Amino acid sequence: MFQKDMFRIGDKIVSSVKIQDMVEKIFTMRSQGFSQQQVANSLHLDRSFISRLESIGELRKGKRIALIGFPLENKEEISRIAEEYGIDFIWLMDEKERWEMVKNKSALDFFDEVMAVTTALQQYDTIIMICSMKWKKIAEALLTGQVFFIELGMSPITENRFLSSQEFKRVLFKLDLLQGRQGVKEGG
Repeated sequence: MFQKDMFRIGDKIVSSVKIQDMVEKIFTMRSQGFSQQQVANSLHLDRSFISRLESIGELRKGKRIALIGFPLENKEEISRIAEEYGIDFIWLMDEKERWEMVKNKSALDFFDEVMAVTTALQQYDTIIMICSMKWKKIAEALLTGQVFFIELGMSPITENRFLSSQEFKRVLFKLDLLQGRQGVKEGG
């Protein structure tokens, strides 16, 4: 009896775990900056095989995109959509999480944390912000990337707000993240 990860194909026994391990090595090396040819040479593979693997798994091409949003009622839904379309950095909070981030910290510790996040966001070409208008001006002053803004309401927002998945997808469409996806139009 074969293990779940083994398959008989003709006269061969093939292990899906062995394949997964090799794919993991390929993508690790590629994400570390090795060229397709360097990876192929190192792992004794054809460069075209690596190219095909990348094409199969491609979510999107282009700029690095970050998403920050608070206070969101449906943060799990928005996060799931963002992950599906390859958003590089996702930080969504509800009202409780937002206040927990501030609570029990000195002003200096909070400032250090905000500056660390700001520094990390400098790596991104586009930052999608889901919050009140007050934060847009601050973000545009501190960040070098393009800031795309989705307003949740007037400041101060004191309770969770719902962002429809259709509205969020319209923003992603405008950023060309949904272009070429089957059945996706600007309307959602």
